Amino acid sequence: MPPGDPIIRSAEARDLPAINAIYNDEIRTGVATWDYDPWTIEARTRWFEDRDPAEPVLVVEVDGVVAGFGYLSWYRSKAGYRYTRENTLYIAPPYHRRGLGARLLEALIDQARALGIRALIAQIETSNEASIALHERYGFVRLGIERQVGYKFDRWLDAQPMELLLPEGGPAG
Repeated sequence: MPPGDPIIRSAEARDLPAINAIYNDEIRTGVATWDYDPWTIEARTRWFEDRDPAEPVLVVEVDGVVAGFGYLSWYRSKAGYRYTRENTLYIAPPYHRRGLGARLLEALIDQARALGIRALIAQIETSNEASIALHERYGFVRLGIERQVGYKFDRWLDAQPMELLLPEGGPAG
């Protein structure tokens, strides 16, 4: 029997154990995050509770299982960056290559538009070709390479910053 249609929705407190498990798996096995230490559920709860309404968190659910999550976060703290957000998304490995990342990224872009955001930034480790291609498919452009700015698993990592401009975002003129 084929799986049901994925549901994209706002994250709730009940989703935090699944979000944390997906993120902690990436900490232990991947380079999409450069964290070294797994998050406790207490830290994840604080992260969730302390978020600003302008930093939405979404989950993608398949057959009642949280298969991934994504969020928008402030890009920088200075007031001049208030119309810019960084987008982040993670899909659990069993759900890779099923189009869930695309659905989640599309929903995050919609959230950014609703918030009046002008620029979305993605910071992607350069070996993550699937994420780079996904972002390009949605109009993100590569901004250059940040060479050897990360270190994990005994190797230097490069970051691929990408940007999507949303012309309708920003202050009304």
